[in-house]
Amino acid sequence: MNPYRSPYPQTPPPAWVKATEPQKPASPGPWVALAGIGAGLVTALLLGDGLGVNLLICALAAAGVAALTARSAHRRARPWTLVWAASALGLLIVPAVSAAAWPTAVAILVAAGVGSLALHGGTRWAGVLLGSVGFWGHLMTSVPWAAAGLRTDNLPSRNRVVPVLKAVAVSVGLLVVFGALFASADETVANLLGDLTPSIDVDDLPLRVLLFVLGLLVALGAAHTVAAPRRWDRLPIAPGKPRSLVEWALPMTALSLLFGVFVTVQAVAVFGGGLDAVRTKPGVIPAEFAREGFWQLLWVIVLTLAVVVLAARWAPRATAGDRLTVRVLLSVLCALTVAVVASAMYRMHLYVDAFGLTRLRVSVAAVELWLGVVFVLIVVAVLMGSQRWLPRAVVLSAVVGAAVLGLITPDSLIAEQNVARYERTGKVDVAYLRSLSADAVPALDRLTGDRRACALELISADLADGAPWYATSLSEARARAILRDRPVPQDASKACRRLGVRTGDEYP
Repeated sequence: MNPYRSPYPQTPPPAWVKATEPQKPASPGPWVALAGIGAGLVTALLLGDGLGVNLLICALAAAGVAALTARSAHRRARPWTLVWAASALGLLIVPAVSAAAWPTAVAILVAAGVGSLALHGGTRWAGVLLGSVGFWGHLMTSVPWAAAGLRTDNLPSRNRVVPVLKAVAVSVGLLVVFGALFASADETVANLLGDLTPSIDVDDLPLRVLLFVLGLLVALGAAHTVAAPRRWDRLPIAPGKPRSLVEWALPMTALSLLFGVFVTVQAVAVFGGGLDAVRTKPGVIPAEFAREGFWQLLWVIVLTLAVVVLAARWAPRATAGDRLTVRVLLSVLCALTVAVVASAMYRMHLYVDAFGLTRLRVSVAAVELWLGVVFVLIVVAVLMGSQRWLPRAVVLSAVVGAAVLGLITPDSLIAEQNVARYERTGKVDVAYLRSLSADAVPALDRLTGDRRACALELISADLADGAPWYATSLSEARARAILRDRPVPQDASKACRRLGVRTGDEYP
């Protein structure tokens, strides 16, 4: 009897684990680990001063490690892999353009999901959805895998390493010596070199170490995913049992009729003046009404998506007549849902015109538009009778939506709309405008007197310290130029108090 054998019977892995199990990754060459260390160093040097083009540079370093691994593993990039990779890197342009945190966060989250999808690949819903989060399961296993490539017998020969190290050392020495001479000869050159080169404070060392570990893990995780991606497309999903035509069509018809009644009532309210009556009804706060209506509508749309998914799974498909009925009813329901989204967008337009634009209302409009696009894609897929392209089209629409949201700099739109409304009506919420980011400075600069001083006080204070070029967005650079030409008065807090805006410094 083998003393090392467990006396307990081993439980076989679940079927889905066996079906999606990746192939065993080949042992990486030493250059993968070294490149991962380089990506970690780039992250530690550039990512500690804020966000700008540095995030894109760090992502390119991690992508380079993944590409190096793909080449050594003889994996060829497919067209959709290139689309997802370009989309992920393109979304990281948003921090270099916009200074607002919320569209930047959306862009980064979507970029992370699309980047994971580029590493895994996928065509079915299971492959697309799970592939977009599968990257995180490779982080811990990537470190020992990469370390195995650093064994002594796998390291490059001395004749290959020493010349590279000598060239790097000579290059650094020349740059330091001549850079110091040029900097001492001209103050402008000294300032330029100071802005171009990263500076590390001793107090920032723990943060830099953490960023190095983060950059190393992301780069090696990407490499390990490329070497051995889990095949989520192979996830076994049993087809739904088709229902009889009456059993399936009756609830779908009833739901479509309900949607039709709602759309008709909304059309009458819009074109018959019903919304104006709601806006002037005593005790009703229009902004609150708009938000509540959105959340109710969002639940309707989410539940409708669930209904469409389940209906497609259990749809009768025995005869051509069954399949035609399924297409018609699903198309009608999705088209009516698009009409619901359109009516909600029109109602939101009325409230924005009356009460101004806010971040919440921009987010509401963005989500509503994207969900409307999803239902349009579903209608097209149903009418075509082919859904193979639908999962990737939905993800691509999310990528486009996140990119547009970030690149239009919504804070600037909010400020522009509110300032234009102030110029038209004399009404403006300065307390809200002062919470916007540097994207809003060009529009807020059009205000005058106390309103301008109060609205720009916090932004001016945030931009006072400055940041290196790689951690500065275009909006921040433009805002600094405007505030340098027309600085905010030192007593801006007094201007806020004269307007009745609380700043926080009046409290002990």
